[in-house]
Amino acid sequence: MSRINTNISSLLAQRILSQQNATLHKSLERLSTGVAINRGSDNPAGLIASENLRSEQSALSAAIGNAERADQVVNIAEGGLQEISGLLVEIQSLVGQAANGAGLSLEEKEANQLQIDSILSTIDRIASSTSFQGSKLLNGSLDFTISGQNSLVTDVQINGAKLAFGENRDIQMMVTQSAQHASLFLSTTGNVLVNNDPDPAAQFVIEVAGKSGAQEFSFVSTTTTSAVRNAINTFTSVTGVSATIQIASGAGAAGGILLRSTGLGADQFVSVKVIDDGGTGGGIARMSATNKNVLSASGFTSYAAAQEAVRDEGQDVGAIINGIVAATNGTTAKIATDFLDVQIELNSSGAQTLQTIDALTITGGGAVFNLGPNVDIINRASIGIESVASRNLGSYGTGYLNDLGSGKSSNLVDGNLTTGQNIVYEAINKISSLRGRLGAFQKNMVGATIRSMSVALENTSAAESNIRDTDFAAETAALTRAQILVNAATNVLRLANAQPQSVLALLD
Repeated sequence: MSRINTNISSLLAQRILSQQNATLHKSLERLSTGVAINRGSDNPAGLIASENLRSEQSALSAAIGNAERADQVVNIAEGGLQEISGLLVEIQSLVGQAANGAGLSLEEKEANQLQIDSILSTIDRIASSTSFQGSKLLNGSLDFTISGQNSLVTDVQINGAKLAFGENRDIQMMVTQSAQHASLFLSTTGNVLVNNDPDPAAQFVIEVAGKSGAQEFSFVSTTTTSAVRNAINTFTSVTGVSATIQIASGAGAAGGILLRSTGLGADQFVSVKVIDDGGTGGGIARMSATNKNVLSASGFTSYAAAQEAVRDEGQDVGAIINGIVAATNGTTAKIATDFLDVQIELNSSGAQTLQTIDALTITGGGAVFNLGPNVDIINRASIGIESVASRNLGSYGTGYLNDLGSGKSSNLVDGNLTTGQNIVYEAINKISSLRGRLGAFQKNMVGATIRSMSVALENTSAAESNIRDTDFAAETAALTRAQILVNAATNVLRLANAQPQSVLALLD
């Protein structure tokens, strides 16, 4: 090289040394911070992906925290319900003792009534005081709010409903099959039983059975149908079967007695077994399968041939709620979907007429939890927690728990204890059902959310770490290489800078 103004070799060595220094600096930065992407220029695509993953991590962490908070809320509500359940069992015991009228003095009954009053007060206190951070849990503030309840609807229970912000949910119910009583027709001749047996002591003996129990009846010749009806109705509470006089044609009978279950539904039945026909003419006719007020064209059994019981069963209502085929029991229909979980009970008029019913409108309410990473209706979970105050435990048809209070219709001193016991049964069932719903929500919805979100958080964190975090094994190797290359480039630069001095030999 014979020129000294421009040292090309030195410039080349400087450029390489600068590059190696930059590489060494980057390795030192990654090793000191533990992060492979410290700025966008390090890996633009990786930066975008890792930031999105970090956002998902934050959302998943919040979802897990929400689910854990929901679990705590349910635990507190469950504690209050468990205490109420124990108090209801104690009330049941006191009602049973009070029924032993001859074995209890008036003072003992009054003392037991004082216990009932105290328990009712305690139940109301628990319902009004059970709270989480000031939010009442059992006083009905977390129940769903409704409007426009149809008069054909006697009771409604909304277990869950997902509503978008400001949204109302109309509940429409189509009755596709009428609820029916179980019914059998006992034919007679005119308005009396006719005994064709020459033995004047012969009797017409039948056993009538229903859902509640069975009773045997004996009648003599010429017993009037009104007397037969009255005898059967005397034991309606025992059998669950009522009797009415009905003039009808068909099945070879001009008139007779219609036996009917007191309730509606497939679990209701009427059974008649002829123990001794006593020569009585006529027989037992089944009713139409679709209309229990109409005699069937077939199914007539003479009394002489009815030693085996003739039985008829009721029919549950059939219904579609908001386009979903409902599970039914008697006059009650229920659907349980992710967006709507509701149970509707109709009165007899509503359940026995094929029609479309605008049942009610859900306007809001419920205990709402966001159990997913996104704030939207899909990740929202809701559950209704109705009031468990004594005035709300029971049913419209039977009565409510506060009816057992002093001076009320089912008090222990002079009230109807049978009704009181039924009220307590229904109250226990209501509390048990609520505890079961909360337990299922806690175990399946909340528990599954915590488990699945924890796995998702783990996998998302692993993906984000794979993109963003420094691989120390690889980076230390890169650091060693960069250090060697920097040293080599420095030595080369020294040699390149010394190379122009060789032209001095030309000046000697």
